[in-house]
Amino acid sequence: MTQEPQPQQPTLHHRARHETVVFSRLRGSQDRVSFVYLHVGWFAVWIVLNAGLVGSALVFDDFPFGLLTMIVSLEAIFLSTFVMISQNREAMRAEVRANLDFETNLTAEVLVRAIAKHTGVDMAAVNEMVRAEIERTEQQLATRP
Repeated sequence: MTQEPQPQQPTLHHRARHETVVFSRLRGSQDRVSFVYLHVGWFAVWIVLNAGLVGSALVFDDFPFGLLTMIVSLEAIFLSTFVMISQNREAMRAEVRANLDFETNLTAEVLVRAIAKHTGVDMAAVNEMVRAEIERTEQQLATRP
């Protein structure tokens, strides 16, 4: 008597990961502050040169540093524009993600209902158990200090 081979269960070769967690791990603390370092260095060199600390021949923007003020203002305008564009793109990505999540959830719901109907599971009883568990969890969260 020969044994029939058992079907193998599908296995995940990697765990599903959340994109923000992965990205935050890839970014180091130096990546977060490199822009600040660049500006501190730039402003320090500008002020040292224009305060005459390395010679009066190199001064090209006298105190109150009007040219520096204008450059910083223009940079702020450009940066705010880039930030707004980035926020709009991120909002569109979030909307696409939400639509994909909805489609996935809807597909899963249809499959669960079909399997439940085929196997004779009482979905009303399952839904009642889920509602009770949600209420219990909400009460626990409400009583937390």
